Amino acid sequence: MGLRDFIRKQFVDVIQWTETGDGVLACRYPMQDMEIQYGAQLTVRESQMALFVNEGKAADAFRPGLYTLETRTLPVLTNLRNWDKAFQSPFKSDLYFFSTRLQTNQKWGTQNPIAVRDKDFGMVRLRGFGIYSYHITNPLLFHQKVSGTRDMYMVPDLADHLRNTILGRVSDAFASSKIPFLDMASNLIELSRTLSEQVAPIFVDLGLALDSFVVENLSLPDELQQKLDERIGMNIVGNLRDYTQYQVAQSMPTAAANPGGGAGLGAGLGAGLAIGKTMADALNPSTSAPAGAPNATGSPASKFCTSCGTSLPRAAKFCSECGTAQA
Repeated sequence: MGLRDFIRKQFVDVIQWTETGDGVLACRYPMQDMEIQYGAQLTVRESQMALFVNEGKAADAFRPGLYTLETRTLPVLTNLRNWDKAFQSPFKSDLYFFSTRLQTNQKWGTQNPIAVRDKDFGMVRLRGFGIYSYHITNPLLFHQKVSGTRDMYMVPDLADHLRNTILGRVSDAFASSKIPFLDMASNLIELSRTLSEQVAPIFVDLGLALDSFVVENLSLPDELQQKLDERIGMNIVGNLRDYTQYQVAQSMPTAAANPGGGAGLGAGLGAGLAIGKTMADALNPSTSAPAGAPNATGSPASKFCTSCGTSLPRAAKFCSECGTAQA
């Protein structure tokens, strides 16, 4: 080494890294024209890890703490460089810092609907989206599989790969799931837990840990959502009929206990039943009675309810259909 090169070369005796912004996963410590002084101090802060790499081979890794760089604290590097116990010279090596901070609010979502066979609705197409968070746990594996020799590796550099891989697992989980869509949509917490178990191995393989995985929304395409709304409306029709019949049954004892007010109560009851029947028929026309005048079916020995028009025996005191008192 010439004198000029010796003067130009700098010896580093204090090594530390301070993150200047969010989203940094890995950073290569600048070592151009520098050598590390034997006995230099290495500071690894909380939420950081450090890794020495010698000629492309990973060497010693350091967790948070203050270290003196010598053969005792660099056993792997010492072995790779064949240093003896008396070695005390400056040395050159690549050094990478890794941020182990929690990377939060990472988004995932289905670009296209996922086809799922549902036991209630047949084949449906689902859309879903949410957020997840992760952090680095194994800097050696992350360096080997992800960040490599880049000077800086950021969260956005990894986002597309994680998102696409997550969607593959989510699609498989939806397709193989036998849980009805309505049960999925009404219990997103349990669904998030199930999908988290499916997705977690993706992160482990990259030296990461999945900290949370949340399904924020699960939906159908507009045309399928319209059909679902129609089906819910049909269920309301059945519930409306049951409710109307229940009201009639509950009101009969009251009418019997109040003969003087029976006519008014019966008229109100008949009107309520007629409204309920009208609403049910409007929502489900196929179940309504055929059109025709009630008078055409009545016999000479019968009369008709003054409220709903039902044919009754001439001696009837109350309408058997709506409960209205008869004159």
